[in-house]
Amino acid sequence: MKEILSYLFNHKTLTRDDAKQVLTNIASGNYNDPEIAAFVSVYLMRAITVEELTGFRDALLDLCIPVDLSDFNTIDVCGTGGDGKNTFNISTLTSFVVAGAGEKVAKHGNVSVSSNCGSSNVMEYFGYRFSNDIEKLHWEIDKTGITFLHAPLFNPAMKNVAPVRKSLRMKTFFNMLGPMVNPSSPANQLVGVFSLDVARLYNYIYQDSGTNFTIIHALDGYDEISLTGPFKAYTDAWERTIQPGEIGFERLLPSQILGGETVEEASKIFIGILEGNGTVAQNQAVIANAAFALQTVDRKCSMEDAIGKAEGALRSGKGLAVFKQLIEMQ
Repeated sequence: MKEILSYLFNHKTLTRDDAKQVLTNIASGNYNDPEIAAFVSVYLMRAITVEELTGFRDALLDLCIPVDLSDFNTIDVCGTGGDGKNTFNISTLTSFVVAGAGEKVAKHGNVSVSSNCGSSNVMEYFGYRFSNDIEKLHWEIDKTGITFLHAPLFNPAMKNVAPVRKSLRMKTFFNMLGPMVNPSSPANQLVGVFSLDVARLYNYIYQDSGTNFTIIHALDGYDEISLTGPFKAYTDAWERTIQPGEIGFERLLPSQILGGETVEEASKIFIGILEGNGTVAQNQAVIANAAFALQTVDRKCSMEDAIGKAEGALRSGKGLAVFKQLIEMQ
């Protein structure tokens, strides 16, 4: 690692193969925590390259426990996290609304690293039992339309970096990797990212992935459609900057989409929205994200129809029914 750090500190970058090898070595326990922290810190001081990010992704995909859900046309709704905005759990709620609208969701998630409450924190709070048992996962998605893939169970090699990430409590390149390494390799993905630079990196990498994708970045810093201002959307067919009003939504204030300070508070907001007690602003944020997810699965679906389907799934209680059934199956 000393040689690698010296190389990087001299303003040089890794090739895709070298990046893959370094992350494989990290995951194999070849380096100690201070060495890993020093390596991670390189990418807090400069931008990661396409070659480096792709190599890191390749390593994690090679090391992960794969999940075959190819019987279904799945979508993952996942953000990088790391935006520091402490919103309520928009992507998790979006996933249940999308499942309520009839699509199959393979939700990849984790506990919080840089926010108060991650998707896994919420699911665990309500009694969801994390598993990498393919029969359980297959059964859940078949019966309810959704299953949850808790990242550490599918990338056990990453336990070596968990203490470093937890101690740093900052977004790192591992945040960038999360959505890219869903072990079920879903055919469709709605991905939120915390910066425009990362959105461009993702767009470049995903163009060759064979995935139907939509990459989202709100220009005021959110890794989701926040409706607090314009957002950038990249797909496999086009890219646009979109104002909330263009798709029929009012502009929101950041204070209107805040999450709780604790897992308990965040979970109360989460279930309240599913149960139909969300504010207009909370509902709009979920519906907007769900509409883009539905459009990702079906490119022929108009935005108006996608919004209608998302709103119907939330307001009718279909998203809540999916959630309740999933929890009851544990």
